[in-house]
Amino acid sequence: MHLMPKQSDLMRLTGEPLKTHLRSALQNLTRGSSDCDLNANRQNFKKKDLCSAAVLIAIQIQDGIPYIILTKRSPALKNHPGQVAFPGGKIDPCDATAIEAALREAQEEIALSPTQVDVLGSLPDHITITGFRVTPVVGYIKGLFYPVPEIDEVDEVFRVPFDFLMQPQNYTICKRRYMGYDWRYFTIPYGPHYIWGATARMLRAFADCFEP
Repeated sequence: MHLMPKQSDLMRLTGEPLKTHLRSALQNLTRGSSDCDLNANRQNFKKKDLCSAAVLIAIQIQDGIPYIILTKRSPALKNHPGQVAFPGGKIDPCDATAIEAALREAQEEIALSPTQVDVLGSLPDHITITGFRVTPVVGYIKGLFYPVPEIDEVDEVFRVPFDFLMQPQNYTICKRRYMGYDWRYFTIPYGPHYIWGATARMLRAFADCFEP
């Protein structure tokens, strides 16, 4: 049975009040996250082993309700085919910052113009077990936006209510066999979509911003 969104004060905030609230909340996080957070005895990666990447946690207002935009990766991709993810990817030499990389990738993957995004800040970096150091950039979409998925990379673009994703009680911990070990990870199913792994961990870290 899939959990459905609950009403809270977050659902009633839009525009400048929401952006102010988010900027303040992002200051609450100082420690990064990792796929190993629920697997303390497993491998941790040294800084030199990591490939830099960035993703965009894009918040869009629709019918007065804030949503976070997610994508379902193309099943034809070599890495993480068919999984739910944020728009994003590796930081290229042309990118001066992680923010530029996240905005560039979002434009390439879902046709979101960088000029339409008000960047509110970033979460501390997330380390994946596949060897990436990911910077989650939080952005607020200004005005109307209709995503256009890049067919070679994105199978689907969908939205999940911000309030639903920011409630820690909506997350569960699951386990699967990986690399010879039983790995524990966060998951937060929504409708037909199974959000798990690094994406769910970064969302769970975002939700921690709002913990008292």
